[in-house]
Amino acid sequence: MLGPVILAASRSDRIRRLISAAPVTKQVVDRFIPGERVDDIVPVVRELTGRGLDVTMDVVGEDITRPEQAAAARDAYLELIDRLKELELGERAEMSVKLSLFGQALDGGHDLALANVRPVVEAAAEIGTTVTLDAEDHTTLDSMFAIHDELRRDFPQTGCVIQAYLFRTEADARRLAENGSRVRLVKGAYKEPADVAFQQKAEIDKAYVRVLKILMDGEGYPMIGSHDPRLISIAQELAHRAGRKLDEYEFQMLYGIRGDEHLRLAAEGHRMRVYTAYGTDWYGYFMRRLAEKPANLRFFLRAMVSKG
Repeated sequence: MLGPVILAASRSDRIRRLISAAPVTKQVVDRFIPGERVDDIVPVVRELTGRGLDVTMDVVGEDITRPEQAAAARDAYLELIDRLKELELGERAEMSVKLSLFGQALDGGHDLALANVRPVVEAAAEIGTTVTLDAEDHTTLDSMFAIHDELRRDFPQTGCVIQAYLFRTEADARRLAENGSRVRLVKGAYKEPADVAFQQKAEIDKAYVRVLKILMDGEGYPMIGSHDPRLISIAQELAHRAGRKLDEYEFQMLYGIRGDEHLRLAAEGHRMRVYTAYGTDWYGYFMRRLAEKPANLRFFLRAMVSKG
């Protein structure tokens, strides 16, 4: 399977330099990351929401080494919130954050990440929207869930992400569903060892359905993060069985992938939120998009060959 190989490459400085230097890379990156600055992304937000779609915005970047970088990430999100305020979209435009970008992996990282993310969550609430904490590799999750619990004391709308391929996720889903949390369920996009995560696609898909049923039957707000047509169909059936109305769950998909499906679901009355990333530190995000789906990798390789 190529996925684990690509995920390993996402941590390689040598491969990062090689791919970043390739002339064709920007053309392909633009498919998934439509801009580097806030000014680039505002027209994209206007276009998506104008077509009946909602968005969640991610300022890309993860591998920081200094507290000053974490503070800069915080300020980048605050700038984004200022611009979203002008658009008056409310909860139609929320934000997704990776706590690693806010300093989680540094010395004293848990407290540092909480201190940096709190003003972002506060500012989001002031303009009528919210923040979802993205899940990263399994070693970071206890810290992420603790920060999520802390933020929800004052901002109960704060969401989090769980990953179906991890063995722990069913238990996490039960707790979150009982607590009435907003929860995005994804398959998982990090290279995880076999002692903590399912490795085969069939196993991951079955785990996804089990966890999704827990969320649909619970008290929270499920957010279905998948492009898989079969899982989308199953999600609709589970929502129906649980007696959920269309505004009691939502679908989420990545910008640049299955755009026609975004519009189809929205036209059917579903809330369809597009995960839209921007920024200059795009490498890790880009490599995980290639690893998630063979078609993404084929798209990249075809572009490289056609420009070679």
